[in-house]
Amino acid sequence: MLKADFFAKWSELHGGAKISGIVKGWLEISFQIVRVLNKLRITPNLLTCGGLIAAILLWCYPNGWQAPVFLALSLIFDGIDGSLAIISKSTSLAGAMTDSVVDRLAEVFWVLALYRLGAPVLPLFLVFTFALTQEYLRARAGGLGFLEIGVVSIAERPVRASLVFIALIADNLTLNLMHQILYLWLAMQVVALIQITISAYRRMVS
Repeated sequence: MLKADFFAKWSELHGGAKISGIVKGWLEISFQIVRVLNKLRITPNLLTCGGLIAAILLWCYPNGWQAPVFLALSLIFDGIDGSLAIISKSTSLAGAMTDSVVDRLAEVFWVLALYRLGAPVLPLFLVFTFALTQEYLRARAGGLGFLEIGVVSIAERPVRASLVFIALIADNLTLNLMHQILYLWLAMQVVALIQITISAYRRMVS
């Protein structure tokens, strides 16, 4: 598959999203990686499962420098499984559903890892609840026929992963920042949920 065809298919699967800036840079890298993986007969589902396994390992071993590595692997596998499905021409509704479910399960283990590091239960529970609600609203809008809600919130999955990553690094450096990071995340998540809710209802009534 040519790069131009790969970009076109990715855009089609993401509601006609424009490919530019950081997204284009990541897709350039992703394209080169998955070309090699495709030749090695690695399947998209194998990468999806690898991302979940990395998240589980993060939960099992939240302390030490291996924790940020497990988180990074979880994100990388999640970021390229869809690209591999495109280049191997194996995209399917079942694959998309599996990827979405695994994404949510992976975030469960991210949150459990933070709990094991001593994160306060109530804000951690609220953060996770709001994040799940945000993703549910996107999925529900898709079920009603809307390909995109039309807004990128301030607490999308990469941002949530970045906050977890910062918390893991802070723990390794013995910096007592867990509460500050978590309350910042909670504030961002509340704003994000409001953004998604308003945008979704505006699209549905227009």
